[in-house]
Amino acid sequence: MSRPQSEFHRPEAPWRRPPGAADGVWEQVLAEDPRTGDATVLQRYEPGTDTSAQGSVRHDYFEEVYLVDGSLTDLRLGETFTAGMYAYRHPGMEHGPWTSSEGVLMLVRRGFA
Repeated sequence: MSRPQSEFHRPEAPWRRPPGAADGVWEQVLAEDPRTGDATVLQRYEPGTDTSAQGSVRHDYFEEVYLVDGSLTDLRLGETFTAGMYAYRHPGMEHGPWTSSEGVLMLVRRGFA
């Protein structure tokens, strides 16, 4: 087992700014494998967040994103995604930069094949 199992509980991890993230981007780690870096996090963008300065991104891991609340606009694609939408990205897939006029809350899984 790479991470400890846990029954339903309220996450106690503090909200933090991910390294290199734009102002207004926060995440709360729900589960993480310190050995591999695989993680499940809640990520939120405050209303008015703009990640243009960071540009588009590519990861060397798989990523799943479910929009729980709010909306997110991909500036490169010119598309807005709303609550209830889901993305599954393979390593190397380009995405972003993003803006969120109303804010967004996302469930994000990183590194799980």
